[in-house]
Amino acid sequence: MLLKGGVSVLPRFSPSFSISRIHLSKMSTAAVPIIPKFISVEGSDINSRSIPEGFIFSLVSYNILAQVYVKSSLFPHSPSPCLKWKARSQAILNVLRNLGADFLCLQELDEYDGFYKGNMDNNSYSSIYVQRSGQKRDGCGIFYKHNRAELVLEEKIDYNDLVNLNDDGSYSNDRHCDTPANANSDAEPTKGSSPQRTTEERGDPNDPRVRLKRDCVGIMAAFRLKDTSHHLVIVANTHLYWDPEWADVKLAQAKYLLSRLAQFKTVVSDKFECTPSVLVAGDFNSTPGDEVYRYLVSGNSSLSQLERLDELPIPLCSVYHFTRGEPPFTNCTPDFTNTLDYIFFSPSGNTKPVSFLELPEPDSPDVVGGLPNHHHPSDHLPIGAEFEVIMP
Repeated sequence: MLLKGGVSVLPRFSPSFSISRIHLSKMSTAAVPIIPKFISVEGSDINSRSIPEGFIFSLVSYNILAQVYVKSSLFPHSPSPCLKWKARSQAILNVLRNLGADFLCLQELDEYDGFYKGNMDNNSYSSIYVQRSGQKRDGCGIFYKHNRAELVLEEKIDYNDLVNLNDDGSYSNDRHCDTPANANSDAEPTKGSSPQRTTEERGDPNDPRVRLKRDCVGIMAAFRLKDTSHHLVIVANTHLYWDPEWADVKLAQAKYLLSRLAQFKTVVSDKFECTPSVLVAGDFNSTPGDEVYRYLVSGNSSLSQLERLDELPIPLCSVYHFTRGEPPFTNCTPDFTNTLDYIFFSPSGNTKPVSFLELPEPDSPDVVGGLPNHHHPSDHLPIGAEFEVIMP
């Protein structure tokens, strides 16, 4: 994440945090989007893989970079043809179609009604969508193959609800994590970790009602898999606030997300008399080991007072951490390269990851110079996993 003037902001308390700078050199001009493959957790040798015991389904999470935020001034390293809507939209559609995931969780999704909804429907995907609050034009969407899953229940999350919760004392603005707000909090951000890319008047940062109104959203839904098990899976998709100096706001959003998710899981369990699996995906604008990440995988924002797994609202584990270790980056520009996107799953259920979507290394030719480029239509990379459902 960058602030005005190109200054990198690093979490103060994360010893595992590292940043990989992308080498600046001439980019490839071949207009061929790369379609990553799923890699088995048992290795790339197909003959060494176990025969699946249960039903396999796949999920991909992808911040596709809303066109409303695409400006040459924010992406001077990108070839200009890669920034034009006609080329980007077709490249993104090509990637989504060829990934072929059963579930697609997209962030920074704009042009939903005018482009993505219809085109994805033509490719056998149904979808649900929530637009950001205020005047924001992008949002979060879940696309699902209607021959593989049936939508049975959905619920939207508006993190602006935290403003009202504050009146009840449910949120304490202690601002103890990361870096506190300062005089630069209203500075125009530069493009790095998918920040809000326009100047926004945020008002008094010390007023919780102002501070918590960030117009961020999420969406969650329960799906019945169309296999012999008819297992129910809850899929949540979200995009948390971008500013690293407002980490307390991101942490409040993460806590609200898990609270709402736990309530939703209870409703689904009672309504359908089942124990659903839980998957949470999105752009969390948080690096591995920072306050938000630690809360999501531990349920507690303090390293010295971690709660037990069974005490958490929703026990979660990162798919990549579980299978191969967090990748070196999911967001890639010349000024900022690190991991911000995650897929979490509940390890206590009967769903386990059996593969993960491959990601490039920092020195891979297709990411040299930063994104977007001819190979990757967004500044983020898609992440994903295949899951096996084993019924008792």
